[in-house]
Amino acid sequence: MIWKKTLNSLLALSVIMALMGWNVKEPKPTPSEQLVGFCQQFDRLQVDIRECNISPDSASRAFQIVMMNIRQTMTELDSCRGSGGAGFVYPVRGYLPKYSIGGRGRGYRAKNFNLFDMDVQGSHPAHDLFIRDGNQDNLDDRLCQPVDLLSFSGGVVLATDTTWQPGSELRGGKYIWVYDPCLNGLFYYAHNNQVNVLPGQLVKAGQKLGEIGRTGLNAYKERSPTHVHMMFLRLDSAYLPQPENPLTWLQEAKVMKW
Repeated sequence: MIWKKTLNSLLALSVIMALMGWNVKEPKPTPSEQLVGFCQQFDRLQVDIRECNISPDSASRAFQIVMMNIRQTMTELDSCRGSGGAGFVYPVRGYLPKYSIGGRGRGYRAKNFNLFDMDVQGSHPAHDLFIRDGNQDNLDDRLCQPVDLLSFSGGVVLATDTTWQPGSELRGGKYIWVYDPCLNGLFYYAHNNQVNVLPGQLVKAGQKLGEIGRTGLNAYKERSPTHVHMMFLRLDSAYLPQPENPLTWLQEAKVMKW
């Protein structure tokens, strides 16, 4: 049969090509596919840092590489066109900054911050944004419904945790990392009750990321009012994270109604 001869010839040719090192190249990943892969690397790095599987110096170098790759990929996606750094949305739906920013902004402490060393503690380069939840059921006391966590700005979701359970020593609980290429910085949202986004997903300012809650080693305890812990880290010229106080941005951000 002619078709059998043709098939045998093709099989023989493929064997010869393999032996001679002629490999058929796989299609190059698209920028979107590359971005998902880099986000997975970022996610894995955060776990390794948290579980002390990597030294601070090695973690720092790995962070630089993965953020450089993410930055380049986001440039290829042209994600900053027309957005600039404007259009901030207050992360807590229906709440005014004046009444929900903890300590009126005085709780921000950036001294001694180190993202890569779990032994360095005492800093709080973030703002805690509180909701009305006297009975600690993760619901707004007046409306009896969950409070949406909104993305402060546009960007890409780098990593999330959805596995936290009571008894876990993870301080951030169910968290979300978002990279804003226009600001060249990372937003970190911790203690969420629910996470609605996935790593590699592009988000816009005001888009729902999850719901505010009480997850995390200390946030789960009765002494802690229900809140979201929001931190902003600006990448310097070496792609290393530097804390920056977003208080003014928060105070001037647009508030989304219920």
